[in-house]
Amino acid sequence: MVQLKSKPENLRAVAPSADTGTSPVAPRDEADRRYVEVSGVGHSYSRNGPTVLRSIDLKISAGEIVALIGRSGSGKSTLLHIISGLMKPSDGAVRIDGQRVEKPSPRWVMMFQAPSLYPWMTVAQNAGLGLKYAKKTEGVDARVKEVLSLVDLAEFADRNVQDLSGGQQQRAAFARSIAPEPELLLLDEPFSALDIFTRRALQNDVREIAKRLGLTVVLVTHDVNEAVQMADRAVLLSSGPGRIAGDTEINVSEADRVSQSKKFQMETTRLRTLYTEIAGLG
Repeated sequence: MVQLKSKPENLRAVAPSADTGTSPVAPRDEADRRYVEVSGVGHSYSRNGPTVLRSIDLKISAGEIVALIGRSGSGKSTLLHIISGLMKPSDGAVRIDGQRVEKPSPRWVMMFQAPSLYPWMTVAQNAGLGLKYAKKTEGVDARVKEVLSLVDLAEFADRNVQDLSGGQQQRAAFARSIAPEPELLLLDEPFSALDIFTRRALQNDVREIAKRLGLTVVLVTHDVNEAVQMADRAVLLSSGPGRIAGDTEINVSEADRVSQSKKFQMETTRLRTLYTEIAGLG
């Protein structure tokens, strides 16, 4: 970890943990404070290959939105895949709600950079796929109508997804993600290909909906502005191998996020400074 001359305000020290992920389920009061718990996670893609992640320890509370921020090669997307159960770590373990993650689950959903919608289906049919994958068969039409209304696509329900703009397609993908009522949403830079105005609107809307639904969210980004816009905390990853170099609260109000106020700009500057000085990123 890069040492700072002085400790920045709101920065938490990152201490190593001896927990290997094989301990029994934590008591309820303690588990509430660590809904997602990453313990000693390390990863290499091959036995003799370079280490991508090393000694990652991270705790995320229920209902919290956490941004994993770092440059390319810091292992942030790899860590997200490990949390989701799509990839098994070489070392350590991940627990969600006290249970060790061994494979993907309908209790958590991953949203990628591309919306990956079926072009021959309507918006409503695509949104309903989340329920199909989760094997939920009751009240499908009502739930689809509800989530499309949440993402402002109700009037497009019967339209083909090819008729939608890029931002609307990502809204449809988000509707598909939240349709099965997951507890945890994992976002892998889903707004990176959108123009700045569409991206900002989606960032605001996704945060507002996640808070309204009580979702826990882990967001991967290399964009400092996006981290401040969406997250309650930013976890900074340095490279070679990827490791946690800093963990800081983001102190702006919802009104600051919407208005891009002076306080928002100051918090963005503060995080950008940490992004450079703590994690050694440029």
